[in-house]
Amino acid sequence: MKYTREIKVGVLAIICVFLLFYGFNFLKGVNIFSPTNSYHGVYTNLHGLEEQASVFIMGHKVGQVDRLHYDFTKDSAFTVDISIRKDIVLPEGTSLALRADGLLGGMALELLFPEDATEKLQQQALIAHGATLPTVYLPGIVENLQNELIAKIANAVEQVDTLVAQLNGQLEGDHLKSTLANVDRISGDLTDVSGDLRRIMNTQVPGIVNNADTAIANLNTVIADIKAADLKATVARVDTAIGGVNAVIADVRAQKGTLGQLIYNKSLYNHVDATVISADSLLTDIKAHPKRYVHFSVFGKKDK
Repeated sequence: MKYTREIKVGVLAIICVFLLFYGFNFLKGVNIFSPTNSYHGVYTNLHGLEEQASVFIMGHKVGQVDRLHYDFTKDSAFTVDISIRKDIVLPEGTSLALRADGLLGGMALELLFPEDATEKLQQQALIAHGATLPTVYLPGIVENLQNELIAKIANAVEQVDTLVAQLNGQLEGDHLKSTLANVDRISGDLTDVSGDLRRIMNTQVPGIVNNADTAIANLNTVIADIKAADLKATVARVDTAIGGVNAVIADVRAQKGTLGQLIYNKSLYNHVDATVISADSLLTDIKAHPKRYVHFSVFGKKDK
């Protein structure tokens, strides 16, 4: 019983160290009770990949980056050690892709299975523990946008250079000089037209305005005279005259009066026509033999 307290303190210290170790690995996403398989990948550029970064398969986390080695004497300077769950088997042709972990996150690794992964798994064509996987780099959304933006900017710069070159060619040629000469001539013509317009405004327009004022005054006078005239009485007299004419026309249509009888009574028309013919014959005979109707003679001799 002499060392009971020391034993308790030692056991408690061991438990605390274990819990600290377990908690630290748990926070890193490592389950120390779960067996893992280790694999390796070689890169020329890590693009900010760090230890403890996640390893995914189809978006599901299956492991992490354990360690990063670098040897700058080689072209592919970086070697990445990863560990994944032991229940995850990798068919032959699986590659280790370095990609962005989210839009604003760091970098992560993605295990990409080949297209015939199912067939190879059935044939037990698997990658052994500790093997080195082929690696690829997958640009993220931001990097793709950056590359597209840089390409568009470069294209725009080329177009601007072309435009500037064409403008310089125009400036160095005679086309711009002729254009400026035409502009100068047009400006002179506009100056002359402006002077003529100013002269017309100063000389002719006042007379036209005075004539217009006189015409307006005369028109006002005529309108005043029309207003002053007894237009209603005149219209009434015209209406009365038209009414009388309409009455006469109605009597004529009703065969009333002499004019109606003359127009619509054929016998009266024939009688009048015969009378006119007889009168015409009588006048003709009087002109031919006036002595038959006028008995006047100095000597009393009668012409038979």
